[in-house]
Amino acid sequence: QLQASGGGSVQPGDSLILSCAASERTLRWYAGGWFRQAPGKDREFVASISWNGGLTDYADPVKGRFTISRDNAKGTMYLRMNSLKPEDTAVYYCAARTSTTVASRLVEYAYWGQGTQVTVSS
Repeated sequence: QLQASGGGSVQPGDSLILSCAASERTLRWYAGGWFRQAPGKDREFVASISWNGGLTDYADPVKGRFTISRDNAKGTMYLRMNSLKPEDTAVYYCAARTSTTVASRLVEYAYWGQGTQVTVSS
């Protein structure tokens, strides 16, 4: 129901844009989020966006560098990542929750994409 794409291998300081496409029409109107999981670590919150894009929330490590957005007409959510650092290396997952507002806890999300790998290395 959610398909994440756009990951890749980049150098420190580069940018990437991740996309998350929702196949179900109803999911397009739910709040969404991005999470990431680095090797050997728990999955962690990255960013969240309300159903209409009016509210956003970010984890402290990515504030000022990452931007979450969405295009409900296209059923797609995005994560623009600027000034990437090696510590941003992880598998990035998109998610949707059956609510309209932002949230940062994994348990609040019912729908998950398959993940896309982001590797930042010189």
